[in-house]
Amino acid sequence: MKDTITIKPIGVIRTPYEEAKGVPIQGRFKEGVTGRAEVFPEYRSGLKDLDGFSHVILIYHFDRAREEKLVGKPFLEDAEHGIFAIRSPLRPNHLGISVVKLESVEEGALVFSEVDILDETPLVDIKPYVSYFDARENVHNGWVDKHLGDGSTPDRVILR
Repeated sequence: MKDTITIKPIGVIRTPYEEAKGVPIQGRFKEGVTGRAEVFPEYRSGLKDLDGFSHVILIYHFDRAREEKLVGKPFLEDAEHGIFAIRSPLRPNHLGISVVKLESVEEGALVFSEVDILDETPLVDIKPYVSYFDARENVHNGWVDKHLGDGSTPDRVILR
């Protein structure tokens, strides 16, 4: 096993969020906000046929995270949890994922809504969201379950 892995960005994510304050805990909780995933020219041919999907998974680097923590407090509560049980950017490799709604594919860029990513975040990868593969039944959401009212949305939306 290798001790290090090299990952290079394939583009940059552009959003109206210049600082963490005001970014929703999940993009689907704030309507009317759009972003762009601008793909570098050498990777643009990989966007072929992506326009047929309603949602994509963006994988990115939390480049402004300056520390790592193995335990932290999520936005929904004051109790601490292990880093792998929360979605904090302070994880060992500072990798983030967001399922976003694909609005359009333009020349070398994806326009999307359901935004929860800071502006100028390095884009690492894009995957299509396929409900047949990605959605699951009989899901247990660990400690988050107690914050889900009817099982579909949190009982309160906390902004960073």
